[in-house]
Amino acid sequence: MKNSMYRYLKLFLLLALSFFLITACYTQVTQKVDTSKPQLATSNCRMVVHQLGKTCVPLQPQRVIATDPFALEVLLGLGLKPIATAEPNIVGSRGRHLSGRVEGVASLGKISQINMERMVQLHPDLIVGFFMNSSSYELFSQIAPTVKANFKYVKGTWKDSLREVASILGSNKEAESAIANYQQRVKILRKAIERKLGRLEVSVSRFYASPQNPPQFDTILSFSGGILQEVGLEAPSQQLQLTTNSDTSYVLISLERIDLLDANTLFVMLDPGAEDNFRRYQKSPLWQKLNVVQSKRVYTVDSGYWWLGNILAANAILDDLYQYLGLQSQI
Repeated sequence: MKNSMYRYLKLFLLLALSFFLITACYTQVTQKVDTSKPQLATSNCRMVVHQLGKTCVPLQPQRVIATDPFALEVLLGLGLKPIATAEPNIVGSRGRHLSGRVEGVASLGKISQINMERMVQLHPDLIVGFFMNSSSYELFSQIAPTVKANFKYVKGTWKDSLREVASILGSNKEAESAIANYQQRVKILRKAIERKLGRLEVSVSRFYASPQNPPQFDTILSFSGGILQEVGLEAPSQQLQLTTNSDTSYVLISLERIDLLDANTLFVMLDPGAEDNFRRYQKSPLWQKLNVVQSKRVYTVDSGYWWLGNILAANAILDDLYQYLGLQSQI
């Protein structure tokens, strides 16, 4: 009996000791993980729910990092200059719409290979981006509170992305003011087009640097296509027939179907280094037969903001429309 009680007592003590050791180890590990993450008192931040989780965002962030060029543009459009940003993967693809706005913004390298060490050294208090996965989100979150915003552009939904980031930053008034100013410009330009030009079919094409990549035309659902529609410019009927899906923002075309680009006016977006590829098409008899070519209404524009963007890019496109359509800007 005594031996049996002794065995039970021994077993109990072993279990108690094991529990104590496991608890102690778990506490140490937890403390190590927690101390590596940025901590904010809940009174100094507010909880934001996003695609990859929940983040307590500082009430007045001062050292914000943008993890991609589109987040950079949105921040600048809201009047907030980030301390650093990642660069486009294609050299020279940053649009002219950001000229004069990014001085003093540190580079974190390419989007595909962000310099994490540099990011840590900058001591950000908030990290914002449109393009990050769960792995990069976890890494960024070890450095500072991180939020992934939804990147939208189809048929004017870029305004939703602007408002979302503004909500994260507490800059709702700035977003609504920027959108109201843009809408006012759209209204004035639309009236000028109706009064001076009437009905006008406008085509937008993109040429890549590599000859292996065929050109494309952007549909009414694209970023630039949505803006053209806002100001009352129509897409060519032959393009509308090929825009069958609600998410078709562009259509690739061969040289044999270059006629799909024909319109009253054609804007050609050139990627960095695409000049040679574009000249190859220009030498084709099929290109030279286009009515828009013969009437000399083809204009090359910067793909850095015509292809995708937000509030700054949208305003830059309006500037181009005023210039190339022969209208005088009033704002």
